[in-house]
Amino acid sequence: MTSHPTPSASASPAASFWLLVLAAASVLMVTMGVRMTLGLYVAPINQATGLGIAGISFALAVSQIMWGVSQPLFGAVADRYGPGGSLFAGAAMMAVGLALTPFVDSRLGLTLCLGVLVAAGAGAGSFSVLLGAVAARLPADRRAFASGFINAGGSFGQFVFAPLSQWLIAGFGWVTALFGLAAVTLLTIPLAWPLRHKAEHPEGGAAVSGGMGEQLRVAFGDRSYWCLHAGFLTCGFHIAFLATHLPGAVDLCGLPGSVSANSLALIGLANIVGGLAAGWACQRYRMKWLLFGMYASRAVMVGLYLVAPKTDLTFYLFAFGLGLTWLATVPPTAGLVGKLFGLRYLGTLFGLTLLSHQIGAFFGAWLGGLALVEFGNYDSMWIADIVLASLAALINVPIREASPAATATACAAR
Repeated sequence: MTSHPTPSASASPAASFWLLVLAAASVLMVTMGVRMTLGLYVAPINQATGLGIAGISFALAVSQIMWGVSQPLFGAVADRYGPGGSLFAGAAMMAVGLALTPFVDSRLGLTLCLGVLVAAGAGAGSFSVLLGAVAARLPADRRAFASGFINAGGSFGQFVFAPLSQWLIAGFGWVTALFGLAAVTLLTIPLAWPLRHKAEHPEGGAAVSGGMGEQLRVAFGDRSYWCLHAGFLTCGFHIAFLATHLPGAVDLCGLPGSVSANSLALIGLANIVGGLAAGWACQRYRMKWLLFGMYASRAVMVGLYLVAPKTDLTFYLFAFGLGLTWLATVPPTAGLVGKLFGLRYLGTLFGLTLLSHQIGAFFGAWLGGLALVEFGNYDSMWIADIVLASLAALINVPIREASPAATATACAAR
């Protein structure tokens, strides 16, 4: 197998570190920023096409599943051949899907464009590929911070793209806005250039020698891995419901569309803080307890939202509070997968947890639309959200995890 130089071969360790994490964070900024603000297009697409809120919600629900399905698939390709092909193909798929959306006039066409092409392309340039690509190039003591920094890049994308999309829709129409997003997604090709080659995977965790099939058998025979899947599934329900239907909840309260865009932007801004804090905390505390605290706090915040008066300030405080944990669950979840099973197949194993996340996301996006059509409000969804967030907190408690100090001692003894 031909080896390729990595940035660390021709640059100082510090320069190499920042080149890698900035490249990955920049790619995630675009892919997540575009994907997480598509809820702003629900009302304009419905007004222009008459496809119905439920039909459009279904297309976005399919996109949640497809984003999840694509991650272990592209993660496996990246584990085997290197990240370059996955990242470049993802950029092309996103651009094509966004550019074709204004030309479709059926639910099937919308589902194929937004639900398949855009979502699969975003998955190819998301966590499983990016975190795997960077972790394989870094020493163990820098991976948690790198994971948090990359995660913060995705949050910054939401902070940037939510008001940008709202401004483009208001000023130039939703069609031109989608064309603009299509052009922006192509920027991920040059941004991903430092990550294009396959890297050697350092040892760590319980990696096995029997190949991917044996590693999957070991992982799925481990109770802790299933706990991560279950917690992430409920996390996906929560995030997709809010990303898709928060604009609808704002509208039901008689507030302007700018409150929706500002709320989504605040979620992204707060999660920059949350993502960096999670990366720092993963090096010092047991990651399962960090997940417990994040999920439990969501149940509390949704409960407070339900009893609060529905004003601009309420939505902004709610969005900022949720944003602190929005994607901050990614560093500890990915960290636990790597800690338990090693890095050789991290893209695949973490990608599979993201698939579970997106199964929950499918139901969050889809059932939110059905609830609005059936009951005229989202009350039942908010209650379900509280219950599931509480369960997600509890399901992480049985995960087996040594303390960070014990892990560091074990690594030093090797």
